[in-house]
Formats: sequence, C-alpha cells, structure tokens
Amino acid sequence: MERRVAKEFRHKVELLVENEAEKDYLYDVLRMYHQSMDLIVLVGDLKLVINEPIRLPLFDAIRPLIPLKHQVEYDMLTPKRSRKLKEVRLDRTHPDGLGLSVRGGLEFGCGLFISQIVKDGQAESVGLQVGDEIVRINGYSISSCIHEEIINLIKTKKIVSLKVRHVGMIPAKSSSADPLKWHFVDQFVSESGDKRSSVAGLASISGKEIKEKKVFLSLVGTTGMGISISSGPRQKPGIYISSIKPGSVSAEVGLKMGDQIVEVNGVDFTNLDHQEAVRVLKSSRSLTITVLTGAGAELFMTDEERLAAEARREIDRQELMQQKRVALETNKIVKEQQQKERQRRMEISQKAAEEEERYRKEMEKIEAEERKHHRAWEEDWVARESPKSAKKSPSPKPPASPSPPPKSKSEDEDEDEDGDGDGDEEQESNDGFQKYVEDFDPHSMFTAEEIADRDVRRLRVKKVGQLDIAVEGGFESPLGKIVVSAVYEGGAADKHGGIAPGDELMAVNGRMLTRVTLSEGQNALARAWNSGGDWIDLVIAVSPPKDYEDEVTFF
Repeated sequence: MERRVAKEFRHKVELLVENEAEKDYLYDVLRMYHQSMDLIVLVGDLKLVINEPIRLPLFDAIRPLIPLKHQVEYDMLTPKRSRKLKEVRLDRTHPDGLGLSVRGGLEFGCGLFISQIVKDGQAESVGLQVGDEIVRINGYSISSCIHEEIINLIKTKKIVSLKVRHVGMIPAKSSSADPLKWHFVDQFVSESGDKRSSVAGLASISGKEIKEKKVFLSLVGTTGMGISISSGPRQKPGIYISSIKPGSVSAEVGLKMGDQIVEVNGVDFTNLDHQEAVRVLKSSRSLTITVLTGAGAELFMTDEERLAAEARREIDRQELMQQKRVALETNKIVKEQQQKERQRRMEISQKAAEEEERYRKEMEKIEAEERKHHRAWEEDWVARESPKSAKKSPSPKPPASPSPPPKSKSEDEDEDEDGDGDGDEEQESNDGFQKYVEDFDPHSMFTAEEIADRDVRRLRVKKVGQLDIAVEGGFESPLGKIVVSAVYEGGAADKHGGIAPGDELMAVNGRMLTRVTLSEGQNALARAWNSGGDWIDLVIAVSPPKDYEDEVTFF
C-alpha cells in the first residue's frame, strides 16, 4: 500500500514538476518532515514549489504520505481547488457596487481572479472569496478575453451573473513583460525558533528575517568552491562563509560572505567543528548545501559597516515605535466605533421590539373590534331570518354571469319566477344554500355614492370546503374597489351561484370592504371563512351586463 502511494506521488511529481532541483527539494522536505513531524513547516516549504495552480494536485498526492493524526490539520493548512462551478448574481446598480476587485486577463497569460472582497459587500454576501477564478460572465466564457473586454462585459447588464471556482491563488504581474507569479491567498510563512526547522522557510534572528536557501554545486572541472569558512564565536556558534572568490562557482549560485552553513549533503553543520566541516566540504565533488543567508554578516563587518548597521537598526526601531503608537491610536478609534455600533444595534433592537409589541396590541384591538362587529351583525341580521311568505317581492333581474360552469344569476331568477314563488326556500333546501336575502336594504349599510344605483345584494354562503374565489383591486388601486376576478369550479361560491366575476365585494360578515386595500380585503375574507359558524355573509354589488375585461384597466 505504502509503495503504491509513493509510486503515485513520484509519478505526479514527474508529471507536474520539470525542474530536477525542485523535485529533489520536494523529496528532501518530506524526509525532514518525517524526522521532525512539524506539519506547519512542511506546508510552508511545499508552497515554495507548489507555486502555481497547475501544481495544486500535488497537495492531494502528498496527503496519503501524512500520518492520520496530522491529516485533518493538513487539510486546513493546504488550499483546495474546487472542481465544481458556483453561480452567483450581483446587482451592478447597487449603491455600494459589486464589492470586489479582479485581476488577470489574456494579456497576462492567466484567467480572471478575485483579488479583493469588500467586507459586508455584495460579493461577500453571496459567498465569493479572494482566490476565486471567474470562468463565465453573463453566460460567456472569458478564457480568450483581455482585461478591458471583461470589464466591458460586466457593464452590459444590470444583473451580473458570474460562474466561479475556488483556486486559492491569485496572479501577480504588473505588466505583460514581467514573468507571471502566483501568491496563495493565505500566504503562509513557516516560522520556528529552531533555525533549521525549514529548508526554505524563514527564520527570525535578532529581529532580522534570515532566509534559508539550498544550493547545488558541481565541482567537476573546477579548482574548488572558491570560499573560506570560519567558526563563529562562543555566543554565536556555527560555520560561516568568511570570504567569496569573485567568479567562483559559489559566487555564481549566490553564496555570500556571512552566510551560515547549516547542512551539507545531509550532514548537520550546526554543532560541527571547523576541521570536520572542511573535511565534509572536500569529501565530494557534488554538494547540496543549505545556508542561512546573512546570519553571520555582523561577524565580518568593518567598523564603518557596523556603525551604519547600528544606525539602520535605530531608524527601524523608531519606525516600529511610531507604527506601534499609530496602531494603539487606531485600535482606540476602532474600539470606540465598535462601541458606537453595538449601542446603535441595541437601540435598533429595542425599537424593533417596541414596534412589534405595538403592532401586536393594535392587531388584538382590531380583532376585538371585528368580533364585536360580527356579533352585532349576527344579532341584527340573524333575528330577521324569519320564514318568508310564499309570495316573493319583485327584485331587479340580475345580469347573466360570464363564467360558464356556475348557473348565471338570470337563469336562477328565471327558474324562481317560473316556479311556485318559493325559489328562496327551494334554493336553501338544496344542499343548505341560500342564494340571496330578499329583504336586505343596502342603504342601511352604504351611502348612495357607494351604491351608485347598482343592484346590491346580501348573500349567505354555507361553509363547505373552500370559498374558492379570487379578488383583485383595492381602495388604493386603479379599480378603487375589491372586485371578484374569478370563481373556481366546485368551490362554495360556485355551488352558491350568486357570485360572478366582476361583482364588487362590499362587506363580509359586517366588515365594510369599500375603503380597504387588497391585502386587507383578502385577510377579512380568510378570517370570516375560518371563524366559527356554518355560514358566511357577503354583500356584493352586481356587475353590469358586460364583459368583465371591459371594466378592468390593465397596467
């Protein structure tokens, strides 16, 4: 199993890494990790070779080589490239803009990547992240677009549709002539108190950053390395390069005076004496040397260089003190702003609670008034529901209903006139429905302007199933009234037969609907239908005998 995993890893390295030195480096840092078990240092070192999106699969290939106890932490420290595309929509007309910055384009040799996200902005609210690659904009692939074309494409629509995938890296290139570089979003710099903790990380010595560097020397065909080495003093032990011969192979690979040699061909130089160090350096014509750059530079300074270094340190110290003062002042301002924001949110929360309590009390008051009005309605009208005489008083002939399924009003009334004069009683005995009340006086409830010479009727509809009507309009609408827009087949209103599209709904269970909004009218209907009792009382103004569409103005 382990051999198979190692074989797959080596195959992946051969496929994705062309430089032989980088390949050796990967194997070296993995060997060092298995000795030190320092996962943070390993990830920091790996990022120096896995430094472009095409190499990101190496993180997955290395994972099986990590012990199980470290794999969860390894997953948290390493970036994960998303295989799936995510689509988001942003409003370009938003007052705060899209809430992101992008970089890249065809002229830079890379795709378009999100380089900055505005806190609490649009982009952050839909889940976009720094390091996301934008693949499509408004349905168009942007793989062959330059930066300016992409920006123009974003500006074509008010709602911008983006398809993105998370890469976790962003390109860095100031002009088309510069080489393309990549930075991790959470660029990790490996640090440790042990100077040898990382082959290519950063160490910190005396407040100065000291980089570890690995170089490869082949002395075949040369006269030697071209360097001199010295042992450090007791307070600063180690092997240091004390001089470099110009034009030598060591100068060509970047070794400098003051570099500390920490490892040669796997041999630790940290506690090695001078004689043994010389022997190791002369033992092979092929050397792999790890140094801490400039770690011992102060050991080989002239007096003038030392004074200049001390002056620079003093300037740096003053700058740090100034930065600290600014940071403290900024922190104070930020804390004050945070306190004000907390106070503002508390006030908003308190006002919201007060408004909710006020609304609850108003609703209770309205419901109490409605119950009181409903009781008065029942006392007023139910008492007048006495048996009617056989002779029915004449009433205006209502217009025919335009809806085909239910019987029209004129057909129902004609049937009553052709019968024995007991049409109301016959209608009520049929499934318990009563079409409309004959002795209803609309002037007792409405003004002459509200009646407007129309046929106003009071209907009693039995609560069987659902009322199944649709209404539209409202006092504040262009119609200026609540109008029945549809009567659905099989519902209580359809079975009743006295309601047709175009009728104005003027009252329900005594609640006036002549000056209410559409939502208030719908709520009144729902409450009346769901309240107690077997009947619901409706007052309607019959629509004139014309197509309902002629009466409604569409906007």
